[in-house]
This record gives sequence, C-alpha cells and structure tokens, in this order.
Amino acid sequence: MDERLEYAPCGYLSITHQGIITDMNHTFLFLMGYTREALLHKHIESIMSKANQLVFHSYFYPNIKLHGHVEELFISLKDVSGGTVPYILNGRSLVVEGVAVIDCVLVQMSKRMDYEQELRSAKKQIEEAYWEKEQALARLGQIHTEIQQKQSELMELNAILVERSTTDKLTGLRNRRYLEEKLSGQLELFRETGEPFSLLMIDIDYFKRINDTFGHQTGDYVLEKLGSLLRFHSREKDTAARYGGEEFVLILPDMAADESRLVAENLRQEAELAVWDTGRLTVSIGIATCTAGDSEKTLLHKADTALYASKEGGRNRVTHCFDFTAKL
Repeated sequence: MDERLEYAPCGYLSITHQGIITDMNHTFLFLMGYTREALLHKHIESIMSKANQLVFHSYFYPNIKLHGHVEELFISLKDVSGGTVPYILNGRSLVVEGVAVIDCVLVQMSKRMDYEQELRSAKKQIEEAYWEKEQALARLGQIHTEIQQKQSELMELNAILVERSTTDKLTGLRNRRYLEEKLSGQLELFRETGEPFSLLMIDIDYFKRINDTFGHQTGDYVLEKLGSLLRFHSREKDTAARYGGEEFVLILPDMAADESRLVAENLRQEAELAVWDTGRLTVSIGIATCTAGDSEKTLLHKADTALYASKEGGRNRVTHCFDFTAKL
C-alpha cells in the first residue's frame, strides 16, 4: 500500500462484495486498536452492532449495487475494547486485477453525541418502516387472496352465463346458436378425418293444433317432454338442440346413414308410444348424412327437405335425404 494512503488522515478499508475485509490502512488500525491480523479476512459486520448491520444492509449494499458508490453514510464500528466509534463512510465499487472490491474511506466524527442521537432516530425510523412494510405486505396478501376469490367467482359466473347463453330455457337442450357452432366443428372434423356423422331434424306433428286446443302452457309441456325424451336417448357425444319452435335437431357423430335411420326410427316410436297429456302425439324426422362438399347450410337444407318429405308422406315417419338425392 502507498505510504501516503497508509498514514492518510482517515481510515481506509477494502472489502469484497460479500463484506470480507481484504485490506486496511494504519490510520484505521490506530483509531480502532486492532492489529492487521485481527481484521484481515474477517467480515466487516463482525465489528458492527445489530443496528448498524441493519443500516449497512438497508443502505450500503443497495446503493453500491445500484450506483456503484455510497456517500456520507453514518456508521458506527466497534473498536478493540467494544466501544463504538462513529464514522462518515464513503465507498466505491471497482475491479482490481480482475477482482471486484469496494474501497471505503472512513472519517471519524467529532460530534459523537449528535451522531448517536441521529443514529437512534434513524434506527427507530427503520424499525417503523419495517413494521409498516410488514403491515402493508400482510394487507397486500389479504387483497391478493380476495382478488383470487373474486376471480374464481367471476369465472364460475362466466361459466354459468356461457351455459345459459347456449341453452334453451324451456327444454334445457342446447339452443340454435350452440348447434351452429357444434355443427361447424363437426364439419371441420369430417374434412380432416373423413369420420361420418348424421343430422336428424325432428318436428312435432300438428303442434299448432295442440296449442290451439290445449293452450300454450300445454304446448310448452309437450316441448319440455320431447326435449327430455331426446336427452334420454342421446349418447354423451351426441348434441340435442331445439332448433326453433317445435323443431329439434340431433347431431350424431360417428354415425353413417343406416345407423342414423335406426336411431331416428327408435325416436319416432318412443314419441308415439309415450304418454302425453294431449293424447297420442307423433313426430316427423328428416335425416342428412354428411358427404364431401357439404356445408352447415347444405346439411341443414338436406335434413329440412327430408323432414318436409316425411310431412308430405303422411307424417309420423322417417326420411333420409339419400332417398331422393337425385331430386336435390
């Protein structure tokens, strides 16, 4: 070490970024009463009180890391006898021979009592700040929990709203909006995999007569009961929907024409054999099985045309669009 620095009128310490003392000048050793061997390779916090360690952690390290230097830090160090020696510390981070160190210059304070009062005040403020921080963090944790709970409630509410927006209120079946989205997805799957599917369009025969004779409340009962019947006879992967008025649609994945005829015929018979408050009730059914080039519009049109053919053929019957393909 340069002789002028060794005997400079201020203390000098060099520490690592972990706080290990790597060098000091004679002036500092003289002021503190230590030998060089007593401090070399020791942690600087070993000659600090708990309060000063707190100041060092909350001010010195953060500023060195952020700015590369610290100016006019009030700090007390313990001398060899255990007494406290107040200093003003200036520190600077630099690299010496490839090693990152922090050089510190310590000027002993002349007004010790004033400094100790200031240190006590700073310590109290830091303790209050930490207490306030802990309180704020606890409140933030509570707010975070409340937000998570509200988000969970909102997600549940959204799920209910989505369910309601895609469900027919009267029958509990899917509504037309959901049906159109599902049909679009089924067509995409067909184009990708060639997996067949069929679509049934079901209409209650002479439904207007039911409303006119028994009233709309009974008409609603008939719609609800037919919806229940469709739901009961549908597979989990099928989609049963109320298309509008007294018309219902059933999407049957993995089902070709012949199988769909059997399903439709079973549904027709179940409706005819069921007990209704209105007496005997029948349905007419039209079927369309997806083919290359079909769209949502063409499939619904084919099923609707097949349904019309069932109506024209005397009602209470099943017709597949393949039965009159040549006429389409």
